[in-house]
Amino acid sequence: MRFVTYADGPADDPADRVGVLSEDRIYALASGVTLRGLLGDDGERLHRAGEQALSDPRDVVPLNGVRLRSPIPDPPSVRDFMTFEQHVEGARRLAGVAEIPPRWYDAPAFYFTNLSAVLGPHDDVPVPPGSDLFDFELEAAAVIGLGGRDIRAAEAERHIVGYCLLNDWSARDMQFEEMTVGLGPAKGKDTSLTLGPVLVTADELAPFRSDTAFDLRMTAAVNGEVIGTDRWDAMHFSYAEMIEYASRGTEIRPGDVLGSGTCGGGCLAELWGRKGRDAHPPLRPGNTVTISIDILGAITSKIVSYPDQPVTDH
Repeated sequence: MRFVTYADGPADDPADRVGVLSEDRIYALASGVTLRGLLGDDGERLHRAGEQALSDPRDVVPLNGVRLRSPIPDPPSVRDFMTFEQHVEGARRLAGVAEIPPRWYDAPAFYFTNLSAVLGPHDDVPVPPGSDLFDFELEAAAVIGLGGRDIRAAEAERHIVGYCLLNDWSARDMQFEEMTVGLGPAKGKDTSLTLGPVLVTADELAPFRSDTAFDLRMTAAVNGEVIGTDRWDAMHFSYAEMIEYASRGTEIRPGDVLGSGTCGGGCLAELWGRKGRDAHPPLRPGNTVTISIDILGAITSKIVSYPDQPVTDH
C-alpha cells in the first residue's frame, strides 16, 4: 500500500490527514489518525486501517487537489547514514582525498539530523542564510514500524514498515568548514530535510528485492537536467545492518527514519569532486530539484531565498 499525509481543512489552519493512495485518488482515514499512531507492530494495524479506508473511506479526494506533507511529519528521530561507496569516493575528491577511509567499511556510520527541519514534498526549500554552495542529496529512507533494541541483522527486516524518498539538503561551504573541528555536520545540514511523497509499505517492494536493497533506479535532476543516476541496491550496507548498528545499546522507535545516504551521482558535491567546481553551479533561488526512485515516486522542490536576516561571520 501507499500511504500519504496531507493538509486537510482551511488553508490558514489545516490539520494533517492520513490516506491511502490508489492511482490518483486518496482514500482518507478518520480525522485525527496519524501514521505514527498506526505503527508499533509488524504492520498489521497499518494494513488493516488501509484496507478499511479503501473499502469504506471517510472521504475521497484527488491527489492533485491536496498539499502533501511528509508521510511522517514528526519522526522521533532521523538517522542519516552513508552507504553508497561511489558517493563517498566522489565526494572525498572534492576535499582532495581519493581514498575511502578503511573504517568506513567496518560499520554503517550515521549522524542525527534536525527534526524541526522536516519538510513535505510540496514545500519550497530555502537557501540557508550565509551559504553560497547549496546542494541536494538523493536518498532512500526506511521507516521503522516495530521498535526494539539490540536487534540482530537477521531479524531486522521485520522492523521496517516501509520506504520513502529523502532529500538531505546541504550547505556545503558551512559543512566543510565546521567539520574541520571534528564535529558535524551541524549548520551545514540544519535548515531542510524533505521526506515523501508517499510511504510505500515494504511488501510492495518485495518483487524488487536484492542483496542490500532493491533493484530500482534512482535519478536526480536540476531544472530538468539529469545530474546523476544509480541503482538502489548499490548500497554497501543493507538496511538490516543499519538497524543492527543503530539499535546497539539503544532503542529505535516506531516512526524513526533511517536514510540510506546519498547514492552515487546523487548530489552536486560529487560532481564537483569528479569534474571540478565549474561542472555545475550550486543551487540558487528559482532552481528546481527533482529526485525520484522507481516505485517510490518523485519529489520536485523549488529553491527559494531565505527570509532576510542578519548573518554573522561565524
